[in-house]
Amino acid sequence: MSKRMTKARAGVVRTKLYPLSEAVKLVKGAATAKFDETVEIAVRLGVNPKHADQMVSGALVLPNGTGRTLKVAVFARGAKAEEALAAGADLVGAEDLVTIVQGGKIDFDRCIATPDMMPLVGRLGKVLGPRGLMPNPKVGTVTMDIKAAVAASKGGAVEFRAEKAGIVQASVGKTSFGEDKLIENIKSLVDAVAKAKPSASKGTYIQRVALSSTMGPGVKVELATLHG
Repeated sequence: MSKRMTKARAGVVRTKLYPLSEAVKLVKGAATAKFDETVEIAVRLGVNPKHADQMVSGALVLPNGTGRTLKVAVFARGAKAEEALAAGADLVGAEDLVTIVQGGKIDFDRCIATPDMMPLVGRLGKVLGPRGLMPNPKVGTVTMDIKAAVAASKGGAVEFRAEKAGIVQASVGKTSFGEDKLIENIKSLVDAVAKAKPSASKGTYIQRVALSSTMGPGVKVELATLHG
């Protein structure tokens, strides 16, 4: 372990649950890399995503953005393609964009499509799916309102999905953000995950929450301090 990481971990008790405000301070203080580190949240849920009725997914626009400028690709034709370009999409196309993606060039962070394009985009499931880039109407990336979807993606939209162990991971800002802005983003994300609770989930739904920066240690958060 590097001296930098050893020093960062020295200030965090791994078994302790910290109030959210203190956890954010610790994460920011432990971020000593030479770049603006991303703040990540990991939420352990009491669900088994292998069962379709316990799958958790959704999207929201963080109140203070992500601190990143996402590259957005849009599958659309005609007027909707023009709307996408006007809204600031980085890549817009139909069959030509499918060919580019099939060739292995995936130079974008978010993918949006109009409903009529989904039979075409469906061919890319094996390529886009594993990367979490497949357009999905549940998170607003299959839509006719292309302008709003592109604006949301550019303005701080975050998608979340429970992975194998029932863990949701998402970016909630940068370590350069003020503590209040990070706290607001974190509470918004946790609230969105709470609202996405499937009816088949029994017992404690949100079990554990931890924060970390790109290069920093994990900091566990007191659940009661994540609300209100």
